[in-house]
Amino acid sequence: MNISYANNDKVLVNKIAKHISKIYTETLSPDQIDACYKKVISLLDAIRKDKNEVVERWSEDTVVLITYANTITSNKEKPLKILDKFLSDYCENIISIVHILPFFPSSSDDGFAVIDYYTVDSNFGDWQHIKKISQKFSIMSDMVINHGSSKSQWFNNFINQDGEGSEYFISYDEPVDTSEVIRPRTNQLLQKFNTKNGVKHVWCTFSNDQIDYNFANPEILYEFIKIIIHHMNQGITVLRFDAIAFLWKKVGTKCINLDETHEIVRLFRTIMEYLSPKSILVTETNTPARENVSYFGNANEAQWIYNFSLPPVLLFSILKGDSSYLEKLTMSMPPSQLGTSYLNFIASHDGVGLRPAEDFLNKEEMDLLIETMRDNGGKISYRTDQEGKKSPYEINISLINAIEKTVFGKDEYMIDRFICIHTIMMSLEGVPAFYMHSLLGTGNDNELYKKTNHNRSLNRHTYQQESLYTQLSNKNSIGSKIYNSLSVLIELRKKQKAFHPNAVQFTLHLGTDLYGIWRQSLDKKQSIFCVTNITRNAKTFSLIDINLIGFDSWFDLISGDLITDLSSSINLNPYQTVWITNTRK
Repeated sequence: MNISYANNDKVLVNKIAKHISKIYTETLSPDQIDACYKKVISLLDAIRKDKNEVVERWSEDTVVLITYANTITSNKEKPLKILDKFLSDYCENIISIVHILPFFPSSSDDGFAVIDYYTVDSNFGDWQHIKKISQKFSIMSDMVINHGSSKSQWFNNFINQDGEGSEYFISYDEPVDTSEVIRPRTNQLLQKFNTKNGVKHVWCTFSNDQIDYNFANPEILYEFIKIIIHHMNQGITVLRFDAIAFLWKKVGTKCINLDETHEIVRLFRTIMEYLSPKSILVTETNTPARENVSYFGNANEAQWIYNFSLPPVLLFSILKGDSSYLEKLTMSMPPSQLGTSYLNFIASHDGVGLRPAEDFLNKEEMDLLIETMRDNGGKISYRTDQEGKKSPYEINISLINAIEKTVFGKDEYMIDRFICIHTIMMSLEGVPAFYMHSLLGTGNDNELYKKTNHNRSLNRHTYQQESLYTQLSNKNSIGSKIYNSLSVLIELRKKQKAFHPNAVQFTLHLGTDLYGIWRQSLDKKQSIFCVTNITRNAKTFSLIDINLIGFDSWFDLISGDLITDLSSSINLNPYQTVWITNTRK
């Protein structure tokens, strides 16, 4: 006998009905809304969820690795199999979640112009490779939901004006006024395509190969619900919703962060939690901090949001040797509610976004950051602002090159600075995420940039497996030094309850040369005082300034040094961090 589990869950039915009503109240009739939510419920029917299962989605043990499926290649095996081996050889004790960037058939943008969401690109491997990796690591995959490839069957059907997908896209017979739309690129927003029924002006937020979906048509909503179900059935538990802020379009508005978009996120959250209690919904919204934080909702939208303000602000702080910018950031970011968390990162497959720094750096400081990045071999990508002018949007550079020279010039502390910024990131409230090329200390790939002429290619190097393993076995190589140093720190961090993503965080005020925060475990048993010298000169601070409780015994987790005199001072080398705690594990 078949049992319809979804229909028997009245709470689920009511939640989905409310979501659908809020999404489509301006675009569908009441009867259409009713039919819509019933269709969504039908997609979930017979998919059982154990309501009694309670899981802890993340802890201090949670660490994310970001990588392309083909970052490491070999002539002998598929890249996903090579990735599986690398993860087993080098990451099993330090990483818990692997974010494998789009591994689907794609026509451009290194995977972000998806042709088919249901299959794995055969050049990378197949779903069995994904499932095998998921046996040891949780997998985060990309839900590239704002747009799809112009080479997809859906868009081909649009061109022919017939068949599935022919009504999935936003198009107009004549151009419409899009002057209010917030743009992340400089390309023309409405692109002309010849269709069976004449020329159509088609909405393309990112490129003319990335065609925006029309979520005002619930048919594309149903399609993505089916895609979510399919991915989670393949062992994927963490879904990253790419460029989600741009999802809903309404002519005459900024077409970013609209109410309908937020409600769609809530709907997907409801569906994912029904499908799996382990699921985590991540929103990718490369926007100013206030807009970004809004995707937490009332702890009912994203479980994780990227801390997009961290990379530019942390970089500028370390390059200038001034902690005031970083202090401003950590003091202004609201603590994440239980059930939500920041995803902290410094580098990723994308560049360093500049819009998220707007609340923390003025124009002169932004210009100085850009100038320093150019001097370090970086490229600047632009967007068209609402005045029609080109504005810096993103810095494209590898992280190791980004900190090679400070605003004061080149020195001998490049690796120390590199470890320093990662140590700060690991200290902060939230889940730490490491880009593969940061873990390996990879420099700018100028040859790939020359080949593609795409700025982001600088930070998307591909390794041959043999050469990478040779590099990591050489203790004197930069990659080996960085990997080994970060691995030790990650393993140490994973044991500390005070580094739980939701543990208390308080910003210390120790002068502009030092950056300090206090973390306290959820059970209040462990405290860690994280103090970093962010300058290239030796510094000293008094323990009195961080107010260590006299009844406890204190020591530095990183060095192991015991603190016997609470009125003494600590000497810090350039870019050195101490993690002073009262509990050893």
